[in-house]
This record gives sequence, C-alpha cells and structure tokens, in this order.
Amino acid sequence: MSRVKTKQVKRKMRHARVRAKVSGTATTPRLNVFRSLLYVSIQLIDDQSGKTLVGLHSKTTKIEGIDVGERKGKVAIAYALGKIMADKAKELKITSVVFDRGGFTYQGRVQAVADGARDGGLIF
Repeated sequence: MSRVKTKQVKRKMRHARVRAKVSGTATTPRLNVFRSLLYVSIQLIDDQSGKTLVGLHSKTTKIEGIDVGERKGKVAIAYALGKIMADKAKELKITSVVFDRGGFTYQGRVQAVADGARDGGLIF
C-alpha cells in the first residue's frame, strides 16, 4: 500500500467514526467540511431527508469585502466561507449546526471555517 492511499484510508476511517456520532436534522443541520490541496468545500446537510440545504466552494464563491483579520491565503478564504455560510444559514432561519470535520484534524482551514461560522452567528 502506498503512503498516500494509507493516509486516505485513515481519513475515511476517522470520518466514519465521526459520522457515527454526528447527524443533522432540519433544525440543526450538519456543517460538513472537505478540504483538498487547493480548495475548501462546505455544506449544510439535513441527514433525515438526505438533502443538502446550502453548499459553498472556495473556487466559485465571491469572497471580496469580508474582514478576515490577520489570516492569509487559504486560511483566510476558509474563514470567509464560514462567515458566508453563517449568513446563508440565517436566511434559512438556522441558528445552530452540528460540525462535521470530515476526518480532518481540527486545525488550519478546518478550524478557520468553524471560527468564521461562529463569528457569523452560528451556534455549535
């Protein structure tokens, strides 16, 4: 087994372990985060009906005009995505979510998404 495949398999196992404990509903959907080497994708998911309520991707979302503080680069983009997601959740009258880190460690861009969503007004 190559090293890359091993890392992917381990992340899938961690994600399955998180998903066994975390489930979203219509009132408190699951905020799912996926990060690749270049981009970040986040979704609000209602697991009971099996539907994605809102989805954002760092490649297609306009991020200008959002205060990101001292953050730079991809972490700043992830923080801005979290804030935009909080605004879109407010439009749907959603105030609390369950955070799903997708098997990734809670640091860097994953943490920046969570911080942006919290600063935008979502409750975890």
